[in-house]
Amino acid sequence: MNTETSTEYEKYYVPEKSKLAIFATIGLILSIFGASHGLNQMTFGDGAPSWTILYVGLAFFAGTLFVWFRTTIRENIAGMNSAQLKKSYVLGMFWFIFSEVMFFFAFFGVLFYVRNLAGPWLAGEGEAGRMNNLLWEGFQYSWPMASTPQEAVGGVGSQLIANNGEFQSYEKSMAFSDAAAWYLWLPLWNTIILLSSSVTVHIAHLGLLDGNKKKFNIWLGLTVLLGIVFVGLQALEYYEAYAHYGLTLNSGIYGSTFFMLTGFHGFHVMMGMTMLLIQWIRSVKYGHFTADDHFGFEASSWYWHFVDVVWVFLFLFVYIL
Repeated sequence: MNTETSTEYEKYYVPEKSKLAIFATIGLILSIFGASHGLNQMTFGDGAPSWTILYVGLAFFAGTLFVWFRTTIRENIAGMNSAQLKKSYVLGMFWFIFSEVMFFFAFFGVLFYVRNLAGPWLAGEGEAGRMNNLLWEGFQYSWPMASTPQEAVGGVGSQLIANNGEFQSYEKSMAFSDAAAWYLWLPLWNTIILLSSSVTVHIAHLGLLDGNKKKFNIWLGLTVLLGIVFVGLQALEYYEAYAHYGLTLNSGIYGSTFFMLTGFHGFHVMMGMTMLLIQWIRSVKYGHFTADDHFGFEASSWYWHFVDVVWVFLFLFVYIL
């Protein structure tokens, strides 16, 4: 029996100490602080420079990520990344996407709670609704909510509880039932575009695995273009909502949940689109990626598929059901 033990181990590159994680945290804190105060400002009229803080935080965070990822790419090109380190990258991306799943799960949980529990309770249903029926007398629940509880009792001045802002219901919702015609309904076209982009990024991946960089560049570029079109159509949808439908963040809980869910998803689409754009530039301009070494693109494509799956649930539970 061979009792010899191998003393050779795979070298594992450990990066030098860095303050980039601290800088990224500062950028995120500024962004969250600015965004939260900006939303409060829309309701209470606070004069703080909330949106400026948000933009500064996002710029700081994006700049930190740029430096961080550039350093990581250079280390990989220099051959510092071992097979074990690359496995840790995969695990890191897995946990990042899992955290995003939990993020959206919380918002879908809010939507479920509002539609199936809080809304009926406010209308007086069940044990929990007995007192609410006295507070919001005359409120009839439906989804999307045709009128807010505040409007049902005669406005903000007629509320029996503390005022948390003035709310007005929408004139027209974004649901399919309110669409003038199916071919004019923007969420349908956005769904077609985003699902198509999932196909194009997969074709790009197949081209890279086959060593066909031209095919990879073309289909990845098309994916980025589809992402840009999606964001543009969502901006148009928001313009219609505010300018023509009376649907805003202050349109009761329907307006709040609609813009929070679709808005955060749109932000994630921009993140994924930016990630794919960076991979496209790396491939076209610098010739990066081979069939055996393309984690940057692979991780970005995983994230893009995740964004597509979230949109399918959004399309069903926000626009259809």
